Amino acid sequence: MSRIGKKPIDIPEKVNIEIGKNNTVTVKGPKGELTRTFSPDMTIEIKDGQVVISRPTDQRHHRALHGLTRALLANMVTGVSQGYVKELEMVGVGYRAVMKGNALDLSLGFSHPVVIEPPEGISFEVEKGGRAFRVMGIDKELVGETAAKIRRLRPPEPYKGKGIKYRGEVIRRKAGKAGKR
Repeated sequence: MSRIGKKPIDIPEKVNIEIGKNNTVTVKGPKGELTRTFSPDMTIEIKDGQVVISRPTDQRHHRALHGLTRALLANMVTGVSQGYVKELEMVGVGYRAVMKGNALDLSLGFSHPVVIEPPEGISFEVEKGGRAFRVMGIDKELVGETAAKIRRLRPPEPYKGKGIKYRGEVIRRKAGKAGKR
């Protein structure tokens, strides 16, 4: 049986979970509200302040859905209660981030600045100095996707390490030219 799927999800205080028709689950908390429709094969129940997910059979398809459903639901609960943050850093001469309203204005060595409008439910925060910034929101999937799109604008290169990287990410470095002897 799925170890992840078996584990019940604790419901924190101030978080309200509603299970509607067709396994549509709405999670409301202090940070916001998330709604998602899960597979009708899975059974989602609230028992003793916990959410319990069960599956009908031990078929491979149901085993996969069991763990997936539990993980997605746990991410929704964490999102509305605490939120998610991805931190990115910029390495390189002249690389800077500035807030323009609620949009992120990046100088990445191109001939023009790159302005990124946040999708609904996402906000940006630039650290002092403009070398690092955060992508914040309640939807883990959307936060990760937005951070990945920003990183894709100027991925770190292996020789000098210039580019946009996640905080704590280790870039494998290559040696440059050896030179003549």
